[in-house]
Amino acid sequence: MTTTDSHRGRAALMVAHCAGMVDLVALPVWVGTLMGHYRFDPQRAGGLATLFLIGAVLASSALAPRFGRLPRRGVAVAGFGIAALAFLAATQRADFAAMAVLHAVAGLAAGSALSVTHGTIARSINPHRLFAIVGTALGVFAIGFFATVPALLASLGGTVIFQVFAVVMAVAGVVALLAFPQVDAAAQAAAPAAPAARPAPLSSAVWFGIVGIGCMGLVQAMTFAFLERVAHARGFEVAAVGAVLVALSIVNLFPAPLAALLQRRLQARSVLLAGPVLQALLVAVIMLSAAFAPYAAAASVFAAVIIFTHTFAFGLLARLEPSGRALAATPAMIMTGSAIGPILGGTLVKAYGYGSLALAAAVIAAVSVICFLRLPVQPAAAPREALA
Repeated sequence: MTTTDSHRGRAALMVAHCAGMVDLVALPVWVGTLMGHYRFDPQRAGGLATLFLIGAVLASSALAPRFGRLPRRGVAVAGFGIAALAFLAATQRADFAAMAVLHAVAGLAAGSALSVTHGTIARSINPHRLFAIVGTALGVFAIGFFATVPALLASLGGTVIFQVFAVVMAVAGVVALLAFPQVDAAAQAAAPAAPAARPAPLSSAVWFGIVGIGCMGLVQAMTFAFLERVAHARGFEVAAVGAVLVALSIVNLFPAPLAALLQRRLQARSVLLAGPVLQALLVAVIMLSAAFAPYAAAASVFAAVIIFTHTFAFGLLARLEPSGRALAATPAMIMTGSAIGPILGGTLVKAYGYGSLALAAAVIAAVSVICFLRLPVQPAAAPREALA
């Protein structure tokens, strides 16, 4: 039996995480392509990305409460397969209405697959460590993406972005068919048995954690979607901006393994309180700097903040709610904010300019910090990493 503790199972979860979280890597190129190649305005370009993310949120919200009863491998295979077909169809269309439908379908499908992926990670023996492993894989994927896709877009046109997405989803579907893991026996035994009646509601601490991470996802998407466009508006050279995106992808290799190394040295709650503040400060530099060097420095480490913080959040929530239901909703908690982000950012940019994103990020960061203050310093649930 393939389990989350086997090399084969971990590899499948790594591929599934990269495919399902493609927006975390591709959003600036995605929105930039919709604006630059398809000639959509910031609001419409952000709206298409938002439709993908809304689809993922709805799928995750629907499936997470039923996680324990789902055929997880089947959901992953079907989800990634349908997403691949939707993105393939998008290569043949350029009108907004058709693109909107296809983005929504792809989001519903990919979100379903990602939901069972994250729920399975949450039921592993050490969720913090395994989430760090799949986060590192996402960093490797980002390097390959930024090293190849922008150049292909420049030479072959905007449809390349959807061709790449289709291939990524198809590969994830095949890998899930061959190797999607079952829950480890030790982790299954460590988790509380599901009651015969309706499961107990999530605690208020879990909900505050979910909202706080959702706020960070909102700031991430709102800013990341226009990372390339704000550089274009400031007159920075295209090649230099491309180098920043490659640097960002290289930096993203480090936060997840660093979070794994510091798992027992840093309190998760302290990390969560610092994350939104640092994130908002970086947004201010990115959106307000007229010079290239500060922009490049802030942009290069921007995504690393949420990767590092979310790894600690994932481990903390897995201890607070060991059944896997809450973390099967990881796509919903991250992508609710992410879904609002591109269209909110596009609307603010269209009305008030790029600087308005800095003020919005500060307000949202304050909400995130307030939520994280409600989390316990030491969760009452026994940490499952002790079993590892």
